[in-house]
Amino acid sequence: MKILLYACIALSILVSCKDTGSDRPEQASKEEEGIVYGEYSGVEPTTPEETEIYEPVPPRVVSKGSNGVPSDAIILFDGTSFDQWMMVRDSSEVVWHLNEDGSMTVKDKTGDIVTKEQFGDIQLHIEWRSPAEVEGEGQSRGNSGVFLQDLYEVQVLDNNDNDTYVNGQVASVYKQHIPLAMASVPSGDWNTYDIIYHAPEFNESGAKTKSATITVLHNGILVQDHVEIKGTTPYIGWPKNPPHGKGPIRLQDHGDNSRVSFRNIWVREL
Repeated sequence: MKILLYACIALSILVSCKDTGSDRPEQASKEEEGIVYGEYSGVEPTTPEETEIYEPVPPRVVSKGSNGVPSDAIILFDGTSFDQWMMVRDSSEVVWHLNEDGSMTVKDKTGDIVTKEQFGDIQLHIEWRSPAEVEGEGQSRGNSGVFLQDLYEVQVLDNNDNDTYVNGQVASVYKQHIPLAMASVPSGDWNTYDIIYHAPEFNESGAKTKSATITVLHNGILVQDHVEIKGTTPYIGWPKNPPHGKGPIRLQDHGDNSRVSFRNIWVREL
């Protein structure tokens, strides 16, 4: 009986060892495969026609339409009125300065403004200028902000000969992502932000299932490269992730006579 028991144990160990050994090469093989695309599996095509696709046909967009902006863009500010905007404090008419040169300037201590329209995924173009007459230092020089969905800030700041904390400098995702470069033009000249933004996603219980991402070009220079927005961008504290849907674009009145101006604002929904 003992001999039979020992034989069974030995056989069990032998089978177990064989199973373990056979699993390892298979697992390693899967890891070595890397990314596999299902549509490129099976028998490989032998004619060019087999890999040609004709539908859906992308819509035609004129890069510079009659207003000098993409033909499918929503013009948020062209210098003629504040029709697309309202005050944050009470949804009233905008009281910022509307300038003869087709720009607007923050009216100090009157509050932020937001678009009347709500947005999700967008391509945003906005031009901004800090005053040529330099006043203040640090975060109190030419400070404003562009907020996506009213929650996530891309910093506007005059950083020329004006150091500050780098996760709060010009073109930072405020308090989260340091820009790859400082690409500002001289104080008083016009800067351009081109922003590609993809909104976060939330499940039915309100938990975030996918973070927002953002790419920013500052005067044509890549400064934020598809970075993850980890939540709101508060001055104090950690990022928060309240569930939300579409939201407005907000421009900030920093309340310190920063006198930042904006012009030529348009958006394309993605």
